[in-house]
Amino acid sequence: MSFSVLNPGGRDPERTFPDGPGKPGDPGHPPVNYHAYAACRCGGFYREEKSVPAGTVLVLLRKRNLRRALAAVASLHRRGCRVFVSCKESGSHQVADLLGDAARWNLFREICAAADGAISSTPELVPLYRAAGAPRAEFVPTPYPVDFPAWDFSRPLDKRHGIFVGTREFDTPSRNHLAAVVLADGISRGLRCPLAVVNTEGRHGGMILKSLQKWNPLLAVIEAPLPYPDYLRLMARHRIVWQLDSSAVPGQVAGDALLCRMPCLGGNGAIERIAFGEFSAAGREELAARARDLLQTDDAWQAAVHRAGALARESLSFRAARMPE
Repeated sequence: MSFSVLNPGGRDPERTFPDGPGKPGDPGHPPVNYHAYAACRCGGFYREEKSVPAGTVLVLLRKRNLRRALAAVASLHRRGCRVFVSCKESGSHQVADLLGDAARWNLFREICAAADGAISSTPELVPLYRAAGAPRAEFVPTPYPVDFPAWDFSRPLDKRHGIFVGTREFDTPSRNHLAAVVLADGISRGLRCPLAVVNTEGRHGGMILKSLQKWNPLLAVIEAPLPYPDYLRLMARHRIVWQLDSSAVPGQVAGDALLCRMPCLGGNGAIERIAFGEFSAAGREELAARARDLLQTDDAWQAAVHRAGALARESLSFRAARMPE
C-alpha cells in the first residue's frame, strides 16, 4: 500500500521517492524531516489532495492551512484512504503558536477527531494529539537514510577539525543559539580549534557573529543558504556538532550529524535523545567538558560515533522506520 505525505497548500513542490532516498544530488527537497516519512516507504510528498494516490496519507497541519487540512481529511476518506495527521512544525514554541488561538484549537480538535490517527515526530506531542481526540497517536521519529551508502558523508578523523554549531535563530529563546555560539567560542579559543557558524539571519546575525570574530580569528561565518549536500560536507569537516536547543524539536541537527558520522552534543530533540542521549542529558558544564574530550581524544570520538551509528541503524534508519499501514 502506498504511503504519501500531503502538505495542503504548502510551498514545497511535489516530489516522489520511487527509489527511497535517491542520491544527494537529486533535484527537489532532500529525504529528511517530513519528506523522509514518504521517502522511507518509496512514496510521495504532495501539496494538492487531488495528486495523492490511494493508500495511507499523512496530512500536515500548519497555522494557515487548518481548514484546507480538514477538507483534505474528509475528501481522502471518501476516496477510501487511511488518513493520519501531524503538525508540520513540532517544536514546543511552534506548537504553542499554532494552537494559541481558540478558533485554531477548535479546528485542530476537529481534524484530530476526523482522522484515523496522528503521527508525532516528537514524544511530547503524543498526549496532545490524544487529548484533541485522535483515535490513536504514535511517536515515529523522522528517519534518516543512514543505511544507504550514497548518504554517508563521513570523512577520516584526521581530516576533521573543530566545532560546528548546528542551530540558528538568535531571536527564538528556546533555541539558545547565542548561548551555544558563545560557549563554543570559549572552547574554540581555549583549544585553538576552528569554529563554524552558518548565518541565516542576514545583517542582524552577521553583526552578532562579526563581533565575536574580532576576538576569535578561528571563527568562520558561512552565509546561507547552502544546498543540503554542501551543508553536510561543510559539517563533516568538523569533529563535533554543538547546540543547546531546548525546543523539543524532531531533531534535524542530530539527524544531519548522523549522516556525517559525527557526535552531536546538546539539544533535547527526539533524535538527539535517541542517538546521542549521553550528550543530550548533560548540563552545560559537563557538556563543555565532553566537547573538549571529543575534540582532543580520538578513542572517545570513535566510541561516540560507533554508539550513535548502532542506535541509528536500529531505530532511525529507513529500514527501521515503522510507518502505519
